[in-house]
Amino acid sequence: MQRVTAYIDGFNLYFGLRQSRLRRYYWLDLPVLITSLLKPEQQLVATHYFTARIKTNGKNADDAKRQGDYIEALATRPGLATQFGHYLQKTRQCKKCGSTWPDYEEKMTDVNIAVQLLTDAFEDRFDTAIIVSGDSDLTTPIQQVRQRFPNKRLIVAFPPNRHSEQLKKVAHGHLTVGEDKLKRSQLPDPVISASGHPLQRPAYWN
Repeated sequence: MQRVTAYIDGFNLYFGLRQSRLRRYYWLDLPVLITSLLKPEQQLVATHYFTARIKTNGKNADDAKRQGDYIEALATRPGLATQFGHYLQKTRQCKKCGSTWPDYEEKMTDVNIAVQLLTDAFEDRFDTAIIVSGDSDLTTPIQQVRQRFPNKRLIVAFPPNRHSEQLKKVAHGHLTVGEDKLKRSQLPDPVISASGHPLQRPAYWN
């Protein structure tokens, strides 16, 4: 049986769903989704989810609550580990009027994915890696794993509305996550948290 480990770029997946107007699938059971992509001779051994917690700014408390509930729900899924990056504050400026405002940019996800992927390859934790992202910044770590571990396979699974020709060229194979698999890979509603309280699918995501 081939061992498969998944590496999921949370924000790339989120914005792919958002731009595709697929908000109804945000309540996503990630290990179930990855399992739906496997071949019969493959077995999912670990799922790594990479994200960053939303910084509250007085206007996005509801967004932060929904994200927090989702992260807590994912914590109940066996074999799934979440790794957090952070937000960096930047100042944006209107090109027309010159007005400025604070904005936040998510950092560290691509670095965290690269480190985990390379570490797992060196420690022989997978035979096949599935990278769920369309971020071309992951081209180099995929190339490095391929060069150093020619017997390991690396597959890129593009979220909806997310593609990269560079990733296509360096991976052994690629696919696009279809709406049918998203629909069949939803978490239960509710999910019972580790502390025993129910986590409801946000009504805004229906």
